[in-house]
Amino acid sequence: MMKERDIILKVKQGDKTAFSLLYTRYWKQVYGFTCLYIHSVDDAEEIVQEVFIRLWEHRSVLDEEKKPDGMLFIMTRNLIFNRYRKSLNEQFLIETIASAWDIADGAVAEEVETEDLRQYIRTLVEMLPQRQQEVFHLSRNEGLSYKEIAEKLHITPKTVERHINEVLKQLRRKLKSDLK
Repeated sequence: MMKERDIILKVKQGDKTAFSLLYTRYWKQVYGFTCLYIHSVDDAEEIVQEVFIRLWEHRSVLDEEKKPDGMLFIMTRNLIFNRYRKSLNEQFLIETIASAWDIADGAVAEEVETEDLRQYIRTLVEMLPQRQQEVFHLSRNEGLSYKEIAEKLHITPKTVERHINEVLKQLRRKLKSDLK
């Protein structure tokens, strides 16, 4: 069995087999830690995958004199915090937009304003690139998850997430500027 120090040295040199050994040794610990904070299996697996991708990308900073678990857990913690921060902002915008779409039947004036806002949002979405429109439509109108959209469009869930984030960022920017 290879010593940890030797594995890290080989990983630093770009040895993919050594990286697989490192992954095999630590993925359960990273996954377990992630699951303490992330309750979706898909999201937890995605974070673990991202941690090891980043470890590979930053392998040159590994210290062969230290176990990599400290670095792995710091990376995991940061990714979890970033996901929470992003999901809170995204959730707020989603709820705001959803409430515009789902305002209960009320006075005629409210219905007209709601329909105007819906149409305005549709118009803004139609100005986006085709792929972003498609991803947004599948997410919001058909209620598909990122994973389902990814499978349907033959892209990664991370790409779906980037498209949704970009759409929401552009909608937020445009709505803010138009409300001033």
